Amino acid sequence: MPGIDDLIPSATQIRKEVALKEAEKADEYARLAAAAEAEKHALIERLTKPSGKTEDEKIKLASTIIQRAVRNGLTEVQVYRFPNTLCTDKGRAINQMEKGWEDTLTGIPKEIFQLWSDYLKPRGYRIAYQIIDFPGGVPGDIGVTISWGD
Repeated sequence: MPGIDDLIPSATQIRKEVALKEAEKADEYARLAAAAEAEKHALIERLTKPSGKTEDEKIKLASTIIQRAVRNGLTEVQVYRFPNTLCTDKGRAINQMEKGWEDTLTGIPKEIFQLWSDYLKPRGYRIAYQIIDFPGGVPGDIGVTISWGD
């Protein structure tokens, strides 16, 4: 028959086991956080580069998005959301609605603006870039909306 020490370990032994479990949890959390940060960094890196789409592909994509919104009775549609780090000033000029804010855009957000400028603006479409969340009270993600209603 097992002895009392086998059935009920000492408090010191239990504390060591708990500490080991907490350390394992902390290690797992740190590993997941590092993986998430690396994934976010890779995404931002990808978004800062050109999309690789041809002008025809971009126009067809814009047409599909707009037509789907119209079929759903909408007069505007959010076409993109991106982190403020894709702006050279982290979205400050957009938030302040400064003249020339579009010059702070990089990567895909800049491509979207150029597509609008070249093809949609002459057809009466409007575009809006605006901060859509404020984590910790500072500008966060930016949304891009295309509209065509009055």
